[in-house]
Amino acid sequence: MAKQSKPRIAVWKFASCDGCQLSLLDCEDELLAVAGTVEIANFAEASRAMQPGPYTVSLVEGSITTPHDAERIHKIRRDSQVLITIGACATAGGVQALRNFKDVKDFFNTVYASPHYIETLAKSTPISDHVRVDYELRGCPINKMQLLEVLNAFLNGRKPNIFPHSVCMECKMRGTPCVMVAQGMPCLGPVTHAGCNALCPSFARGCFGCFGPKETPNTASMSSQFQKMGLKDDDIVRAFRSFNACADPFRKESEAHEK
Repeated sequence: MAKQSKPRIAVWKFASCDGCQLSLLDCEDELLAVAGTVEIANFAEASRAMQPGPYTVSLVEGSITTPHDAERIHKIRRDSQVLITIGACATAGGVQALRNFKDVKDFFNTVYASPHYIETLAKSTPISDHVRVDYELRGCPINKMQLLEVLNAFLNGRKPNIFPHSVCMECKMRGTPCVMVAQGMPCLGPVTHAGCNALCPSFARGCFGCFGPKETPNTASMSSQFQKMGLKDDDIVRAFRSFNACADPFRKESEAHEK
């Protein structure tokens, strides 16, 4: 009887802070339980061993910001049966996408002593702008339990069971009073994808939108409520321009209030 090969998993990094890869490393107890059934073929954050493709599943963190990145992601796509992007940078361009609202060349002389060495693209873009992506897992950083669910689903040929509801639902499930209703505090929870278990509201702070827009978010209504609470256009622009500034619903709403 022929020996069955193990699924081969690869983890890749582009422009990012490595936080989502650390979330994967934080799954050590769960990964040890299945260590004998999968092969970690490439994971620079965890090992110097880098095996060539093909790979069963590639997890990609980070956004595309350089010409070299734009070339490299195509080879990863060709070598991967399934490609999953993880985190705000890979799915929406990340905080580095804030430069998309300006001319990146304006920052060169301010930030770098020798800007002529800098080779970069005009915009920071998500992986899906460059290659076909099989699944996007949002978050800054991602939720490790959601990551395990997505990985488990693709390795077993089923659809990931990630709920599409908002952070508001997480507040209700854990019994956290609404900070916007009870305390008059601006909060992006009604338009933000669940995944953090309503972390900020549980500490009496408004949601910052780390997990990006939920499905069909009513961002115009959110802004209208912010205005009733006294926020000005500049405040609304800043609210939508953080970790997921270039996720389409957040980008369009911020641009609608830009002077």
